[in-house]
Amino acid sequence: MGDMSFLRRRSATPAGPDFDVLAMDPGDWPGNLGAGLLPAPDGTCQGVFLRYDLFGGRGPAMIIGNLPEGSPAREVEEGQVPFEVAQLLLALENDEEVTVVSTEDVPVMQGDNLLIVRRVKLSESRISCVQFDRSDNVLVTIAAWDRPITDDLYALLKPLPAELFQQG
Repeated sequence: MGDMSFLRRRSATPAGPDFDVLAMDPGDWPGNLGAGLLPAPDGTCQGVFLRYDLFGGRGPAMIIGNLPEGSPAREVEEGQVPFEVAQLLLALENDEEVTVVSTEDVPVMQGDNLLIVRRVKLSESRISCVQFDRSDNVLVTIAAWDRPITDDLYALLKPLPAELFQQG
C-alpha cells in the first residue's frame, strides 16, 4: 500500500477514492450521470460527488456527495449551504443567494439500521437537502432540485466500486 500512496501523491489526477462511494447505481437510473472528484494538493481524494441529470440535458436533478473526515468541503460556515447544494446551483446556472434556514434531525429506519438524517431547509424551497454520517465517518449529502427527498431514496443507495472513479 505504501508504494500506491507514493505513486498517488506524484500523480496530478487522483486515481480514485480511498473509500466506497455510497450512491445510486447509474445502471438503475435514467438520464445522464456525471462524477467529480475533489483532489487534495497531495493527490488524495477528499470527496466524490455524483450528478444525476434526469431532465435529459436540461440540468441535474440531484447531486450526491461523499466527503470523508477532514475534507475541506465539509467545513461550511453557519448558514452557508452544503458543498453539494452549491454544486447543484452552479450546475443549474442559478446564481441566487441561497442560505440555510434550519436543520432538523430525523430518525429513518434503513433496513435493520437506524439512520439519523439531518434535513437541511434552505431559503430556495425548490432544493431539498439531507445529510447523514456513515459508520466510517464519510458524510453523505443529497441535494435535489424540484423534487422532495423521500425515505425510500436511502434504500436505493449502495456502495459503488472504486473502479468507476479511476482516472487516467
